Amino acid sequence: MASLGGEALTVTHVEKKKKQPPARYWEDPPQQAGNGDNNRGTDGEQAGRQTEQQTPKAKKRKENEDRGDGNKFLSGKADRFPGPAPIPEDRLQKFKRKEKMKKPRRQHYKLKDMIARSEENSEMSQIQAARLDLLLPEDAGFLEGDEGEDTCTISQEDIAESVDITSKTKYFDLKLSQFGPYRVDYSQTGRQVLLGGRRGHIACIDWQSKQLTCEINVMESVNDVKWLHSEAMYAVAQKKWLHIYDSNGIELHCIRKFNDVLRMQFLPYHFLLATASATSFLQYLDVSVGKEVAAICTKTGRLDVMCQNPQNAVIHLGHANGTVTLWTPNQKEALVKMLCHHGAVRSVAVDKTGTYMVTSGMDKKLKVFDIRTFKPLKSYFLPAGASCLSLSQRGLLSAATGDIVQVYRDVWSTPVTKPYMAHRVQKTVWGTHFCPFEDVLGVGHGDGFTSMLIPGAGEPNIDGLDANPFRSAKQRQEWEVKALLEKVQPELISLNPTELGMVDRAASEIKHQDRVKALGFDPLAKVKFVPKYKKKGRSSSGNIEKRKRQVGHEDQRDDIRKTAEDRVKIEKERRQKEKKEAVLSSQKSALDRFRK
Repeated sequence: MASLGGEALTVTHVEKKKKQPPARYWEDPPQQAGNGDNNRGTDGEQAGRQTEQQTPKAKKRKENEDRGDGNKFLSGKADRFPGPAPIPEDRLQKFKRKEKMKKPRRQHYKLKDMIARSEENSEMSQIQAARLDLLLPEDAGFLEGDEGEDTCTISQEDIAESVDITSKTKYFDLKLSQFGPYRVDYSQTGRQVLLGGRRGHIACIDWQSKQLTCEINVMESVNDVKWLHSEAMYAVAQKKWLHIYDSNGIELHCIRKFNDVLRMQFLPYHFLLATASATSFLQYLDVSVGKEVAAICTKTGRLDVMCQNPQNAVIHLGHANGTVTLWTPNQKEALVKMLCHHGAVRSVAVDKTGTYMVTSGMDKKLKVFDIRTFKPLKSYFLPAGASCLSLSQRGLLSAATGDIVQVYRDVWSTPVTKPYMAHRVQKTVWGTHFCPFEDVLGVGHGDGFTSMLIPGAGEPNIDGLDANPFRSAKQRQEWEVKALLEKVQPELISLNPTELGMVDRAASEIKHQDRVKALGFDPLAKVKFVPKYKKKGRSSSGNIEKRKRQVGHEDQRDDIRKTAEDRVKIEKERRQKEKKEAVLSSQKSALDRFRK
């Protein structure tokens, strides 16, 4: 009793009680005090001392650990749908990058790890892209007429009256009859339009706000205009030489190596300006350093038909003999020569996927080619031919015939019998260009410039890291620095971009032969197996021969396994062939009734 009384004196009735924190619903409820002596025993006192000794950080850490269960809510209930949300299989297939590679069997463990990491990264990117596809809700719409009504009969005025005020302002005409006809080019973001008149007039316009950025007259004829990597610089192909101007109209450079330039194309990921001249020269200018990269004499005469493949940065040139040639800056000869028309080629266009090429010629035909096989897919006859071709981001094709602009839809998938839309301008069309990320087609003609509304032409979902129409000046500067750091070298331009990830086996074999000659022996040759000496009688002649036979059988097993796989493959092909012949033989022909 004395000891019990001594312990009771440590806590008096006059001691000030500590205020307990308010109870939270996610914490365990406090135990109710009982009537017995168990609550006041030694165990209870020790637990109380431990809780008093804990620091506030430790208490907070313990609370976070208690609440850190991902399968439970704060209320303590279990999650009805644990784990990440499932992704539909069709959406995963949409973003699939590559098939899984066959890993080597024994050696090359580093290669195995590299292949495994690459497949994991590819799978993770596929899953993330499929999940983020929900953040791209915008879809491209198309113009649909009433029952029995053709969409090509709907005028631009009717469309402008039916759409909202913002879209209505995108249809307008600029009457510039004094210095026409005009070439047209939109910037990568689609905010700025560059107009170049044949008689020297050049204008940069923010076409959405209708603000004039700059306007100059170079006092000589202008053949083509082209924006460079940003809205701050553009190139003008004048009568004699190539000139570079800034957005204020100030001349920055006059490049006299590029003379008599007729057409230009800018490769944004390589910072290359490709020019085609009247002297049959194809030249490349690196605008990041201001140096000429390549000058190729095509020996095909005047070059006034030119376009680029956005997929692999290959330049397509059309010639007067009806051929289309494909060029890269790292080769002096044409990669491919295609006979497309019986007359001269008037215009060429390639879609953004790099799969289809559309050409028009003096034989009044419009042809669609598959660049993967270099074979024609469709051929259409136009009564007056097409002079200017342009493809939109969604695959719409614009073809100018005199003063009429016609827009076609799905020209490579289904036979086209009539245009999707049509519009007549004041004078002959000299250039057409679809605006990126907008349902707008810019038409330059002899009487000025016309902005047409083409529903379904632009890409509705914008990639803000590549070309952001809403970026600020600071964002543009940061993007320009990153683009320069990630610039692709011109030596990497090829007809098949996937070749960069392949191994050049021929070159590796030549290097191996040179190495053998220098060393005097083959370092990769298979070393003869020498059994390791073991103690306690395990290196007797019988055991050594047994180990040699085991190692020798491994090579035989690989050969036998490979032979068995080849035999199974040949047997499978034979069965499929027999099955196909049986199906063909079971089909009856109309001539079978004449057989005896």
